[in-house]
Amino acid sequence: MESWTRPQKVGSPPRALGLPPHRGLSFFGEPIYLTRSKMMSLRTNPDRILESIDRERTRDEETAGRPSDDRQAVGRELDTIPPPPDATNPERVKRIFQLVELAYRRTAQAAELGKLAARFRGIGDLHHHHARGDVSVVIHYHDSARPDDVGMSPFEVRPEDLLEARKSTGNSRADLNAMKILREELRDGVLSAYRKMEPRIRDALRERADLGHLSVTVTMDLRTAR
Repeated sequence: MESWTRPQKVGSPPRALGLPPHRGLSFFGEPIYLTRSKMMSLRTNPDRILESIDRERTRDEETAGRPSDDRQAVGRELDTIPPPPDATNPERVKRIFQLVELAYRRTAQAAELGKLAARFRGIGDLHHHHARGDVSVVIHYHDSARPDDVGMSPFEVRPEDLLEARKSTGNSRADLNAMKILREELRDGVLSAYRKMEPRIRDALRERADLGHLSVTVTMDLRTAR
């Protein structure tokens, strides 16, 4: 299986998507763990030190021509190995869902997701901690005339969500807490979008549109709610 982008590790591995047992698909992964970045002296102000580091990082990104207010995190996966001619429908569905799972993992581990979380810092455009966004899943059938199948799921991040995340992580870093929330919203959004697409995926199987190269793109788009 080929991929369009090299995977980048950001934090711990994302959770697997998984499906209800009756669907016959089972995927496993490790949970997300967030830890404190460094132990600092009790005589210092951690928030002030981290804010200074964030300001320097933002200046470096802007100097390098990579603005820190990116709106999207994207993961793509390409499968060039078609299923065997005698593959059953459940096997073909499993192939498609596994491709969605791989694209989801690429998005969850992409550096762009860290940039989205960084927007929740005190100097970011989401410093008020209120944002809306969408998670989209696009299946492209390269060897078929069938149009792309697209599923989308909206989400919202509120200030109280950051407070709850802070309680569970024990960390005051807004960007780290936002990363935890965004990964959860990404996982739930991909599953929701996939379920919306299931009837169209069954149509694609009947049309045999999946018997060729397939690619899946998972995108998280984030924008201010104010």
